[in-house]
Amino acid sequence: MFSKKQGKLDTIVGPDSVLKGNVTSKGTIKVDGTIEGNVTSDCLIIGEAGSLTGDVTVREIVVGGKVIGNIHAAEWVDIQRKGEVCGDIFAARLTIAEGGHFDGRSTMQHQKKLPYNGDSTVASEA
Repeated sequence: MFSKKQGKLDTIVGPDSVLKGNVTSKGTIKVDGTIEGNVTSDCLIIGEAGSLTGDVTVREIVVGGKVIGNIHAAEWVDIQRKGEVCGDIFAARLTIAEGGHFDGRSTMQHQKKLPYNGDSTVASEA
């Protein structure tokens, strides 16, 4: 589930937590609770019990729970067997495990480096 580039886990949204508003992090965010708002981070992990309603801008994302919103990933999107995405995906690489759900459009693109509130990169719609 973690790539070698992810580094340490910086922020955890616990199972009984609800965050409302936009979230920005230069590190890795793990969501086992609920986020209602846009998320910008290097890496985002949505656990099986986690949900996010809002747009996502990341280098990479692992979806084990539910995302309602568009995903812009500089490198890759991984929808796991219990994962659900309802929205459009813009990424260089997309994987969907057997049992994973995706309802939206997928646009595959080359990785492009663009600044976003920090040193990391985000994908652009090419």
